[in-house]
Amino acid sequence: MEATDRLARRDFLKGATAAGAFLAAGCSETGPLGGRSMAANAPGKAWQIGCYTRPWDQHDYRVALDAIAEAGFKYVGLMTTKAQPPLVISATTGVEEAEAIGREVVQRGLIAPSVYGGDIPVNESLEAGIKALRRLIDNCAAARVGNLMMGGIGDQRLYAAYYKAIAECCDYAAGKKVGISVKPHGGLNATGPQCRKAIESVGHRNFRLWYDPGNIFYYSDGRLDPIDDAATVDGLVVGMSVKDYRHPKNVDVTPGSGQVNFPAVMDRLKKGGFTHGPLIVETLTRGDLPTLLEEARKARAFLETL
Repeated sequence: MEATDRLARRDFLKGATAAGAFLAAGCSETGPLGGRSMAANAPGKAWQIGCYTRPWDQHDYRVALDAIAEAGFKYVGLMTTKAQPPLVISATTGVEEAEAIGREVVQRGLIAPSVYGGDIPVNESLEAGIKALRRLIDNCAAARVGNLMMGGIGDQRLYAAYYKAIAECCDYAAGKKVGISVKPHGGLNATGPQCRKAIESVGHRNFRLWYDPGNIFYYSDGRLDPIDDAATVDGLVVGMSVKDYRHPKNVDVTPGSGQVNFPAVMDRLKKGGFTHGPLIVETLTRGDLPTLLEEARKARAFLETL
């Protein structure tokens, strides 16, 4: 083995040890449906302030990782990137590639609490959906990621199959120390009550909610305030996509500069039991690389005040 390979492996194992502790702590939370929740929470029950790769989706994901680390974040969410498919990790990603992505994260001193891996093909069959979801879970485990965030489904005809596939994979994910969550994402999971219905239909402690206040505004055309919606998700939230909103229909907004009243939303979510866990910035005001870096720093500073 080359010296550089040995060093890279040493750094990865060092980071993986920390990530393992991070995941283990996440397995110790009591879920609202009974038993233990697989929330992606770090030791000490603190907030984990991070940023997704999405604002840098016109660049390679390594550019995003570099910027996120330079902006002072310690946590990263793996989402979109300049690739085909346009995701850092998807069901088509190989396990060895996922491991390599995990090494890239660790080498920058980051921990990844969340992956968004795209859709699962329940339109083909339930079996195909389960197979794809298991591959996503395997990839999360290989990359040392704590939670797989799902976008839900808007087709009523496929609703039952989609959540059946998730139900069939909850134990499998728990065995690999990976939580599964759904976010408010339009369609049939655009609001807190709709997300609660989906979560209760699965009925497993390892399937919870990744809240997104900006999407509550976005998919209601600004009519539903996330302060009000947050009151409907008590006991379900294990993480947040920190997203702001500016009317009409703009979420490319640096948190703290739009219409979401984050202090009020956080106060309400804390009353419902979300008192620690990942707060991962999903969107920033768009611009060139220096602009994105500055906006990322602003977002981090804003969240630290919360």
